[in-house]
Amino acid sequence: MSDSLRAIRLTETVATSAQIQPSDMASVAAAGFKVVINNRPDGEALDQPSSEQMQRAAEEAGLEYHYYPLNAFNYPGDDVAAMGALFDNGERPVFAFCRSGTRSTNLWVSSRDDASRDAARQHAQQLGFDVSMSQR
Repeated sequence: MSDSLRAIRLTETVATSAQIQPSDMASVAAAGFKVVINNRPDGEALDQPSSEQMQRAAEEAGLEYHYYPLNAFNYPGDDVAAMGALFDNGERPVFAFCRSGTRSTNLWVSSRDDASRDAARQHAQQLGFDVSMSQR
């Protein structure tokens, strides 16, 4: 994986990252990821690429792309189970991103079943993430 991606592995098949660029999609694919989840709403920052640009670049790199925008008002979104299914498919490693990687990490924690959510939250905290969103 490119040094510019600076992804943090939550599991062997799930990584989160701060905002990436369309040009990074080839590196994401080369690192073995099959699925990209964009958790950043369009227009959050003036300089961020649109979801449409990210989707086009992901598909050109052979990646499956999902746009699941989250913010403080709509967290954890309307289909956490579907996101959990993506995170849990070890045959299709997932690369999720948002502004800093925090929302994507919180979504991963929130998508864990009741028995493993606390351990996932502790693991994410140990990696340096603020997991307060996942405690709602």
